[in-house]
Amino acid sequence: MARKKIIVGISGATGIQYGIRALELLKKQDIETHLVMSKAAELVRTYETEFKRDDILALADVVYSLQDIGAAIASGSFKTSGMLIAPCSIKTMSEIATGVTSSLLSRAADVVLKERRRLVLMVRETPLHAGHLKTMLSLTEMGAIVTPPVPALYMNPQSINEMITHSVARALDLLDVEVDVPRWTNEHRVE
Repeated sequence: MARKKIIVGISGATGIQYGIRALELLKKQDIETHLVMSKAAELVRTYETEFKRDDILALADVVYSLQDIGAAIASGSFKTSGMLIAPCSIKTMSEIATGVTSSLLSRAADVVLKERRRLVLMVRETPLHAGHLKTMLSLTEMGAIVTPPVPALYMNPQSINEMITHSVARALDLLDVEVDVPRWTNEHRVE
């Protein structure tokens, strides 16, 4: 049986740790990952983490250049289970919504949508103006799932890494990937 394939996109919004954690969790699941990162993500990496570029690339099974228009993930005939963009910048989100794709990152997302596969966008922006909200609505109507990384404080996280892991696990749920993280149960209810 072929391994499940998921595309991971990392754009230039703050929160590159979400994309890195997604790659780490998918590697543990033995899921084949196809990574594409924006140039802005490379810059954010230097601001937000101690990770070297090669450390991140090593987490993926296949890595594509941002300008590789002939890449497998640019074709609908290359079957995947979907795509996660973590984090997803407003620029990337807007390119996907309009279909005016300027790079392999937005092209791969466009392909996922046209093939009716799951596209999960961890949009990182706040506050949001009406244009952002309209774009999110448009993407939702096209079949994308917009899931900003909102920490689940009811789980009483003890570290930023726990919050990141939980947010990424919830996004991966939307791609039918089960990650072992604390979940809400009836035991949390207050009577």
